[in-house]
Amino acid sequence: MRAQFTLVIFMLAFLPNVVLTITAQPSVPASTLTIWMLVVGFLCALVGYVLSGTLLRAVSRLQTEVEHGDFAQPHPDDPSEILALRGAFTGLLSRLGTEQARRNAFMATLVHDLKTPLIATGHLTHALTTLPLPDEERRAVGQQIQAETTRLLSLVQQMADAHRFEQEDVQVHTVPTDLRALIDQVAARLDAQTAPHLTLHVDGHGHADVDPGLLDRAVTNLTVNALRYAARTVTLSVTPQGIQVTDDGPGLSGPLDELAQPFNSQPTTIAGKQYTAGTAGLGLFIVRRIAEAHGGNLHYDRAHSGRAAHTHQPAAPPDPDLPANARPTDLTRFTLALPEVTP
Repeated sequence: MRAQFTLVIFMLAFLPNVVLTITAQPSVPASTLTIWMLVVGFLCALVGYVLSGTLLRAVSRLQTEVEHGDFAQPHPDDPSEILALRGAFTGLLSRLGTEQARRNAFMATLVHDLKTPLIATGHLTHALTTLPLPDEERRAVGQQIQAETTRLLSLVQQMADAHRFEQEDVQVHTVPTDLRALIDQVAARLDAQTAPHLTLHVDGHGHADVDPGLLDRAVTNLTVNALRYAARTVTLSVTPQGIQVTDDGPGLSGPLDELAQPFNSQPTTIAGKQYTAGTAGLGLFIVRRIAEAHGGNLHYDRAHSGRAAHTHQPAAPPDPDLPANARPTDLTRFTLALPEVTP
């Protein structure tokens, strides 16, 4: 680049001098004009070289700093273009670091969360094939193998979907859909997995143009999470905003935007349970991407059980005269917002 700048400055300075010299002094001998032009050309090249170095000094300095990996700190004489380049390099490096951390978390998930059920399945299979087990114990071992296999396949599917949705490969085929019928199907399918102390409610009515398969997946993810952490009650509701999943569990341990990330590099604690890096947030990320593909979004908040589901007002303090089990509780509420929900 410096050679190009030098050539441009040289040509801009030298050519006018050639024209003026030949025009003004037509009677000067050719040898004298040649020597004079060589001197002028040398001076023009020297000026071009010095000026190009001055103009590109900030660029050369930035190049050296980039090579040494220390380019975040700007200099007082940096022009706006160099400042923009520094910002672009810093942003790119930050994104690369984030992606590398996610990939590392993904590898940690492969090593830990996939290895553990495989080892368990190996031990169970060894016991099933080598030990003289009674029929009842053999069936129990087979059921454990099936459970470990199901958990492994579910995790692999979550990873595959998260990777696909991360690449924005979400194909939505919308049709008019009865949202109440959709959440009824989700509730009926998950009812067998509901613990005896939990109650799964369904409420509300509405229709929207959605992809039933994708939306069923999103609502299922939210409901499974709610059933995992709820104390007593989980409610699926169709509202004018979309579909809400509410439970009386402890809620998220951090902001939704930080947790709903694919292959999160940080371990997460929810309800006292530690989730390894790479696994936490996969389900919520998939739900959020499905909502965004429909033109909506995923929202999370804590609602008071004594208030309507659509309000965001602060809850009143509990009555100290009420027994503990009769006092209103804070609810964990996820809203899968959808455009144009009609009654």
